[in-house]
Amino acid sequence: MVDLEDPELTVEDRHHLATVLRLRDGDEMTISDGLGRWQPCRFGATIEPCGDPVLVPTPTLEVGVGFALIKGDRPELVVQKLTEMGVDRIVPLTAERSVVRWDAEKATRQFRRLERVAREASMQSRRVRLPVVESVAPFGSVADAPGVALAESGGGPVDLARPMLLVGPEGGWAAGELSDRPRVGLGPTVLRAETAAMVAGALLTALRDGGG
Repeated sequence: MVDLEDPELTVEDRHHLATVLRLRDGDEMTISDGLGRWQPCRFGATIEPCGDPVLVPTPTLEVGVGFALIKGDRPELVVQKLTEMGVDRIVPLTAERSVVRWDAEKATRQFRRLERVAREASMQSRRVRLPVVESVAPFGSVADAPGVALAESGGGPVDLARPMLLVGPEGGWAAGELSDRPRVGLGPTVLRAETAAMVAGALLTALRDGGG
């Protein structure tokens, strides 16, 4: 993601374009500012615009997915796929039954990593508006906001009246977390936590974008 008025590639981006994608001087490419604008350009020692900037309208409704922390590199997979789908807000959570918990140092390090994953996934999917990836948040700070529902077996259908869905840990939500909060179901089978987060994102974006 670059400044359209003064386009300059990072070392990593230039390496990817030249070595992985094998672009040569004069080849056409597109650049984006990550805020909804893109522009056709030509690759080379300097990036030369060859067309006018294009503004992609903001979504009719922003949708989001929060997911309880999971082991290994699965948070990165979730962020990558939610970004590709077009989810606008992604929030890692700590829930009562979360096995994974990050200390302050790891949370900062992982947040930066997840932001990079979202950026790379946006580039791969040609998404011109970066999602907001938030730092890890306690359950209550997200669950009690307006327009939020919990993914839970037996819940009602997903709808855009509650465009922020939260997915619990492998052990499920605790009784106190469920309480009287709105719930939606993600299908008849039991899903792994990362799969449930992706399904939540797919359902929300399909409804928002007219595919539901």
